[in-house]
Amino acid sequence: MTKRDTCSYGCPSRRSLLGSAAMCLSVPFVVKATKVWADDKIAGSGEVVVYSYGGSFTEGVRRYVYEPFTKATGIRVVDVVADFAEPQIRAMHQAGRVDWDIGYLVPQSYPAMHEAGMFVPIDYSLWDQESLEGTPQHARLEDAVVIHQTAGVLAYDERAFPKGGPQNWVDFWDHKKFLGPRGLEAPLGKHTIPHALLSTGIAHKDVWPLTDDKIDRAFEKLNEIKPRVVKWWTAGGEPPQLLVNGEYAMTSAFDGRLTAAIRGGAPIKCSWDGAWLTRSYAVILKGGPNPANAQKFFAFLNRAEIAAGWTQGTGYPGPNTNQLKHLPAGLIPLLSINPENAAKTIPEDTDWLVQKRPDGKTNAEHIQERWLAWRAA
Repeated sequence: MTKRDTCSYGCPSRRSLLGSAAMCLSVPFVVKATKVWADDKIAGSGEVVVYSYGGSFTEGVRRYVYEPFTKATGIRVVDVVADFAEPQIRAMHQAGRVDWDIGYLVPQSYPAMHEAGMFVPIDYSLWDQESLEGTPQHARLEDAVVIHQTAGVLAYDERAFPKGGPQNWVDFWDHKKFLGPRGLEAPLGKHTIPHALLSTGIAHKDVWPLTDDKIDRAFEKLNEIKPRVVKWWTAGGEPPQLLVNGEYAMTSAFDGRLTAAIRGGAPIKCSWDGAWLTRSYAVILKGGPNPANAQKFFAFLNRAEIAAGWTQGTGYPGPNTNQLKHLPAGLIPLLSINPENAAKTIPEDTDWLVQKRPDGKTNAEHIQERWLAWRAA
């Protein structure tokens, strides 16, 4: 990957992570939006400037969200593209000139930016009842809304296991019962360390916070599996391709990439047991040029039919579970908002990750430094 494709911790860019999952999804969803369908509360004029990750992600949201929004409300969407929004948002805030209306953030960035007063409160009075009922309270913050969820699941080549493959991370570590080359994510330790901890048999509810003793246990298990990992993948598209090629028998992988591959006919199965789950936030920037239109955009985006369009267009679902009524039946079993899958996931403890340790470093920085040192050893 190029330098542009990685962040300061060596993690894949969001464009790399989200990649082409959207464009590979079949059975296109078409929003039947009209001026009549949009009520007076969100009708308007002018424009709204919205951040996006670029590539097929932006192509998907233009088709399934932006164009229907303009048709329904009369408000034009101007998208701006960057791999990471946070540096630009901070720079605009410091300069006192904010050119965007809406940005998307990783959860670890949100607390400090919230405290700095960079965002405006969300006007939930514009949301319809179905949006409010389908979107859990934890996804509706005072000044941020969960825009989509990403999960890391266990995937395997079903051709390698005709009688059934590994169903959890204990199975993944069992190289005698489940033969074959393994793959694991290289860039972010906060994703792979919990998988190793789960291989010890720890209960899902006890994984977070990743206290030092738990991290020690995880690295003991990582030492066991290290010789079995034939390639530590760095880009989201690698795991499905290496499974299809037969270079992996099993691996961790991003859910959206797997969804695209499976719906494209790849011989891959996945297990949601112990999948890590992280959420990205959407925010309205204080001082942006079109705050009223930004509020209307949020209200439109989180309607069930449009949330389903977002999922179809990007491969990664927003939190409104009422969208399940509007999605193809074959797609629902592959999504993190499917209740059966959601019950098996382990949400990332963002509050713990951003807490400072006695040495002044955050917990996220500490585990990442230890992870990189272990990988280099």
